[in-house]
Amino acid sequence: MKELKRENTNVSALPVKVLQFGEGNFLRAFTDWMIDIMNKEGDYQHGIAVVQPINQGIVHMLKAQDGLYHHILRGLKDGQPHTETRLIDAIQVAINPFEQEAEYKALGVSEDLELVISNTTEAGIVFNEEDTLPERGLPITFPGKVTLLLWERYQHYQGAEDKGLSFIPVELIDKNGQKLKEAILQYAELWALPAEFVAWVEHHNYFANTLVDRIVPGYPKDEIAEIQASVGFQDNLVVASEIFHLWVMEAPAKIQEQFPADKYGLNVIYTDNQAPYRTRKVRVLNGAHTSMVPVGLLHGIETVMDTVEDDKVGAFVQQIIYDEILPTIDLPADELSEFAGQVIERFKNPFIRHELKSISLNSIPKFKVRVLPTILDYIDRKGELPAGLVTAFSYLIALYLSADFEIKDDQNVMDFFHELRKEKASESAIVERVLGQVEFWDQDLNQIAGLPTKMIEVLTAVNAGKTIDQL
Repeated sequence: MKELKRENTNVSALPVKVLQFGEGNFLRAFTDWMIDIMNKEGDYQHGIAVVQPINQGIVHMLKAQDGLYHHILRGLKDGQPHTETRLIDAIQVAINPFEQEAEYKALGVSEDLELVISNTTEAGIVFNEEDTLPERGLPITFPGKVTLLLWERYQHYQGAEDKGLSFIPVELIDKNGQKLKEAILQYAELWALPAEFVAWVEHHNYFANTLVDRIVPGYPKDEIAEIQASVGFQDNLVVASEIFHLWVMEAPAKIQEQFPADKYGLNVIYTDNQAPYRTRKVRVLNGAHTSMVPVGLLHGIETVMDTVEDDKVGAFVQQIIYDEILPTIDLPADELSEFAGQVIERFKNPFIRHELKSISLNSIPKFKVRVLPTILDYIDRKGELPAGLVTAFSYLIALYLSADFEIKDDQNVMDFFHELRKEKASESAIVERVLGQVEFWDQDLNQIAGLPTKMIEVLTAVNAGKTIDQL
């Protein structure tokens, strides 16, 4: 079988216009996949230089394959299983800056460079006051590295206004671009860099706040021999993902010009306010996950796909999405309905085995963030309880009190429910205790009219062995 090298493929070199911090599965199956489409289906012509943000990584594997790898889309399309394989050749250079400092710094002052994309995990965009400006070598944190890169670029081009860069982080934190900019300015102050540099960062560099959504299972190790035979190459960096993708950006016009992905049929939304889209994702996708877990597990179901395809529980999940979650989100009804349909199709993806038990990790704090706000908004808008979500809440209590279920949650949550199990209290006492745990919910939920009564009723029925369709 042939090695995956540029000399063995019909691919062209591209000018490096994108500096990417991160070489993991998500960026390669999301951002790099998009750029590859834009390069091949238009005249975008943006090559990527990948930088390994920490000492351990897979840059050596990318180098061995000249930056090439195959991406596999797998999921349902119009209700039918669909697979699509694509050779991604957008990555031109792969650098370990801890071993190739000179090459890394040369990239930072490149005339062609326009965009900086990053995925350094939720813990990556941080300021560390002990991260001082090094005489040689690199700062510790990702924002520190970026600040040094910008400082050297500023000096190289003597503060030229047209030599700033545009930053598109995908780290899963709210206002990620704003927080990256704030950290850079903190480092500029810590390192006593001149006010002119600070002004250049503020006015001639651009930052997008982004929200990303795509499930990326990663390297398909169980099928790799078959996949390599199919593509005809020894590819050790194959990455698989679902079909669905979404990238929502609050971005200045400059970034929209430099990254016009929405013009290529990609699901990239530029907006002045990404909050409704974040709410939509958290409440519909994550909220439905969190709500279905206890119901599915207590009906003996193991996976998300089997849950939504179950006659009883699947109907329940659809009911809470369409009738209770969507009415609390401030976006056009047709957009919401389309998104809900996409979520349900994603849940049914036969290529992804998503275990309910794995989603059940930290269910109490997840419920607080992903479901409770929907319950409260629904009550505020409709003047009544959302029966399905309240039922899911009751099932969550039943699950955490089940001797057959191993709770994996914050220690204080586990201690509380283990103690409650021992007490063998009545449904009424249990509901009152759980709803009254202010440290879980930041409020006493017993004060919500009708909520304790409804939950006692459901919990009693569940404990009596009734199924979801009998409630």
